[in-house]
Amino acid sequence: MTAPSLFALPEPLAARMRPATLEECLGQEALLGPGRALGDAIRRGDVGSCILWGPPGTGKTTIARLIAQHTEREFVELSAVLDGVPRVKEIIREAEQRRVLGRGTVLFCDEIHRFNRAQQDAFLPHVERGTVTLIGATTENPSFALNGALLSRCQVFVLAALTPAVIASLLARALADRERGLGVLELGAEPGALELLAEQSDGDARRALTVLENCARLVGPRGAVTAAGIVQALGRRVPAYDKSGEEHFNLLSAYHKSLRGSDPQGALYWMARMLEGGEDPMTLFRRAIAMAAEDIGLADPEALKLAVAARDAYHMLGPPEGYLPLAEMTIYLATAPKSNRSMLALRAALDAARRTPAEPVPLHIRNAPTGLMKDLGYGAGYQYAHDSPTGYLVQDYLPEQLRGAAFYQPGEMGFEKRIRERLEWWEKQRESGA
Repeated sequence: MTAPSLFALPEPLAARMRPATLEECLGQEALLGPGRALGDAIRRGDVGSCILWGPPGTGKTTIARLIAQHTEREFVELSAVLDGVPRVKEIIREAEQRRVLGRGTVLFCDEIHRFNRAQQDAFLPHVERGTVTLIGATTENPSFALNGALLSRCQVFVLAALTPAVIASLLARALADRERGLGVLELGAEPGALELLAEQSDGDARRALTVLENCARLVGPRGAVTAAGIVQALGRRVPAYDKSGEEHFNLLSAYHKSLRGSDPQGALYWMARMLEGGEDPMTLFRRAIAMAAEDIGLADPEALKLAVAARDAYHMLGPPEGYLPLAEMTIYLATAPKSNRSMLALRAALDAARRTPAEPVPLHIRNAPTGLMKDLGYGAGYQYAHDSPTGYLVQDYLPEQLRGAAFYQPGEMGFEKRIRERLEWWEKQRESGA
């Protein structure tokens, strides 16, 4: 008897195991469960145009197919990667003909964010007229990836990454299923192997099933899926990261907020995630240098100098040695005392400058390079601070309208505590008229 062959099967395992009913859709109960808007609308067969936003392998295509099935409409798939406006026009013509015969069309546009704004506009009149029910799938934040006109005509549903427990359940189902899965191969699984694969799949069921299928090829019929086989079939685990998409900004924000929140562990982790994802280290240095000025400021004046020096050291060393000054800088900034008083002072000074754009410079602190200017009183009464043993003499430096304004108020952390003491001493000198 010839052993069953995976290669004789017409479709990949991930396609064969695609859920055929709502009940088979695991991990999206928050969207599809009873009492949930999308799930109830599908069961009623009454679903309008919508955008399905979520990570890869979470069921966007499956949900679109189930919508077409429950609403008894024709399912037509369009790829924003492979197709363009001419294909959209062809689909619309077919949909109009179908509509005359009393049958609707679900137009599923995968990777809809890949269409530019003008291409997205091509859908608008047909969605408005109801020629097609548009279901767009995207891994990108629709707020940034889709134009407002299209978003206003579509409801957005957010799919969550599948948990390891859900993926492990799907893998076990695929191993046992003799009609659509790998059941005919009578494969076993080493304890913990499926859980390892589920953990390593980053919430992507398609990826998990593809790796399981590759592992089955490696072990053959009646073989055992092992942790070692999973690792071999997985290959190198590539981080989920898009240097130009929303995840880039999410990770960069996490890095900055970890630095600001004085958590070196979190800051190092997000730094490493970005490096592993292929991020340009200069992006991290730029954010860290800005953070040193914004969130540390004069609480530790060395922070900004160290951040700039670390950037220069990276330029000199290059990777991977250059990652060491990056890590050192990250740890230093995360553990430095924090103050945003310099940033607040800048904002206050800019606000004052905008409110008083024509205030004249007081005569006593004007420069007087000519005799005429001296005759007009430029520089008259100016006191040279170094004439005092303390290096400080009481005089006003702000325009009259702003006398007494205090833009900078030092905090109590780090070096700013010393600055506060100085300012308080100078204020006492002013009050005493010294």
